[in-house]
Amino acid sequence: MSINPGPTQIAIRTDLAAIIVSMELSRSVWLITSLSPGAGEKMSKHSVRSGVVAELLARFAQLKEKARVRTGQIFPIIIIQEAGHDGFWIHRVQQREGLESYVVDPASIAVSRRRRRAMTDRIDGEALVRTLMAY
Repeated sequence: MSINPGPTQIAIRTDLAAIIVSMELSRSVWLITSLSPGAGEKMSKHSVRSGVVAELLARFAQLKEKARVRTGQIFPIIIIQEAGHDGFWIHRVQQREGLESYVVDPASIAVSRRRRRAMTDRIDGEALVRTLMAY
């Protein structure tokens, strides 16, 4: 008899030297998933209106301030997003703002072939954060 214990939990590094952010870009809403120093293993999720750069930059400023309050240090933000509808122009905006940004091909993100999962923004955002951390 074979026993399948289910999905294995993967430990998340909590000794971060940066705020790790993934962006899921859709036509109406951009979903932001982040992992910040001093927040333990908990990822936070926020959304901003698609195309509203001021809201996006304000969210990044809030992430930096929360990490500063928790740790007493200022951390850089590193962002990952999939290539697609808005991927490249927002990447260029982020670089002009002094943010480290990566655009990836969605097919390059490893997913478990043994376990079928629903594709949701939450799962994708967390997978992107983990991919960036592995990089």
